[in-house]
Amino acid sequence: MDILLTHGYYLYSDPQELQVMRPYPPLGLLYISSHLKKRGFQVGVFDTTFSSLEHFEQYMIGHRPPVVGIYCNMMTRPNVLGMVRVCNTYGATVIAGGPDPANYPENYLAHGVAVVVVGEGELTLEELLPHLARHGVRQLEQVQGVVYRDEHGQIVRTAPRPHIEDLSAQPFPDRAAIDIDRYLATWRAHHGQGAVSLITARGCPYRCNWCSHAVYGYSHRRRSPENVADEVEEILATYQPDLLWYADDVFTIHSRWFKAYAAELKRRNIRIPFETISREDRLNEEIVRMLAEMGAYRIWIGAESGSQRILDAMERQTNAARVSEMVHLLQRHGIQAGMFIMLGYEGEEIVDLQETVDLLKRSTPDVFLTTVAYPIKGTPYYEKVADRVAPRKPWHQGSDRDHTVRGRHSGRFYRFATRWMVGEVHYHQQRQSPRPDYLRMAKAFASAKIGRLGMRITQQEVEHG
Repeated sequence: MDILLTHGYYLYSDPQELQVMRPYPPLGLLYISSHLKKRGFQVGVFDTTFSSLEHFEQYMIGHRPPVVGIYCNMMTRPNVLGMVRVCNTYGATVIAGGPDPANYPENYLAHGVAVVVVGEGELTLEELLPHLARHGVRQLEQVQGVVYRDEHGQIVRTAPRPHIEDLSAQPFPDRAAIDIDRYLATWRAHHGQGAVSLITARGCPYRCNWCSHAVYGYSHRRRSPENVADEVEEILATYQPDLLWYADDVFTIHSRWFKAYAAELKRRNIRIPFETISREDRLNEEIVRMLAEMGAYRIWIGAESGSQRILDAMERQTNAARVSEMVHLLQRHGIQAGMFIMLGYEGEEIVDLQETVDLLKRSTPDVFLTTVAYPIKGTPYYEKVADRVAPRKPWHQGSDRDHTVRGRHSGRFYRFATRWMVGEVHYHQQRQSPRPDYLRMAKAFASAKIGRLGMRITQQEVEHG
């Protein structure tokens, strides 16, 4: 084996994920695996999703890979650092990639990682692996897209590596390397349907200033419609899923591409339910009609706030008023509409929260999810509040989601605000329903009142860090 690829997502050790039970395979690792195998490398994949750190250590003892490549996002940081320690114990050279190592290369190097890959991993590992076999972690100056310590202990960041130009020329993700059937069985056991994920493009050109672009930058590169349809055919033939998850940042971002893809699926007589994400400005009557014809059952819209002032501060380039129109348009075409909402962005006041509640009431989405804003290292939002960022946990034990911002409303305030928002919207939906559930209506009403009272009580509380 030339390299073992793995990640740090452990489903059964995450209480929140256990409530959701919607696991997806690590597509990025599987893309790297298929790329390296095509180039003649011997690649192993250890999928941690249904496993544990103890099983990972047993695998390391039994296989002793010379190099381990670990994908890490901010949520898996503590798990990954534990895996790095295991790798160091058994003599493996550790390469870390993904958004979190790209944002904190010095920290990862200090915790036992030998090389951090910044950006896409395929071409970098293709060049890096032979170099490590011949020279070890030395003389890496000419390898683009890496961060490492030289022989003097100094941190060296090499020139950025250009993005892969032709994504359609890349092999499909190496799904055969892991147990996709177990993912499908888990989905079916908890949701009655099994899903398989894929991507049609890489990167997002929008500049929402709280969003991390650590891996792809602000690039946006699409595969050809024919290439994506080929992959869908392979997925359907091999795994027989009940639905697909297009894991793109904005699925309908390019209308000409989207129309060509819809036509290609229709030509092949492919129609399967799917879920994906878009934006209000990338939807219209024609696009939504085509989404319905393709089989879309739920489209998520990143609404974030009902306050246009806050959206402009986020640099979202979206129109709050139009969100409701697009939600209703989706629903008229038989597509469920989901909305993402963010509370606590810099400068948000109670009047802005009220505008968000009003937006949700007007929109009546089928589902909406809330989060409280947290500054991610490397984003413009982080830079804006950098002098007030306060981690709640030591770096090695937490993630950027544990960041709070000194001076803004307290965590207690936002817990009450979320309770008020959810309760107020659910109460409104029950009142508008032709067949209301009066018990649920009463519970939602009470929850909203408790939340609003809690907001008043905690309105003067601020985060101190």
